[in-house]
Amino acid sequence: MDTSIPPPAPQNFVPMAVLVEGGIGVLAIGLGWLLGYPPLRLVRWAAADVTAGLAATVPLLVVFWLCLRLPIRALRELLRIVEELLVPLVQHARVVELAVICALAGLGEELLFRGVIQNALAGWLGGPWGGWIGWLLAAALFGAAHAITRTYALLAGLIGLYLGWLWIMTGSLLVPILAHGLYDFAALVYLTRKRSEPI
Repeated sequence: MDTSIPPPAPQNFVPMAVLVEGGIGVLAIGLGWLLGYPPLRLVRWAAADVTAGLAATVPLLVVFWLCLRLPIRALRELLRIVEELLVPLVQHARVVELAVICALAGLGEELLFRGVIQNALAGWLGGPWGGWIGWLLAAALFGAAHAITRTYALLAGLIGLYLGWLWIMTGSLLVPILAHGLYDFAALVYLTRKRSEPI
């Protein structure tokens, strides 16, 4: 008897994704308030941060392009899973719906993993190493939260390191929020609109 839970129907996926990603943002704000590390205070709205966020998207897109092109079996398997499981759920979504999902993912996940987890761990651990340990642990948790496969968890963990580093270097969560959301959007649009050959 098959007891696995079937994936959501494509027509139900967009509202569910909006609810989940938006819920992560609400969770981050509430958790940050409870712990005394409100993440919205770390979002600095400045033109330089917008520019930095746009520029920071480029390395992520280069890594995405390499993952599509490199003949590594683990990457090929990951791309096959993404094409079989994720792409059918979003391939008929409008571009504006993809943009909303990705914007909420960038906002919610960065508020939680960098704004609350990384920030709180750094504060609790203190000392010269607290910030670095918080950075590493938040990235590890980010990878674990994306553990569709071991390869994906590893890639997400590395991306988490990059996004956490962006926040450390710029002092504004807006930079990783933009980089994260724009990367997700570009990758989803490519996978659902531009890619014609099978993986």
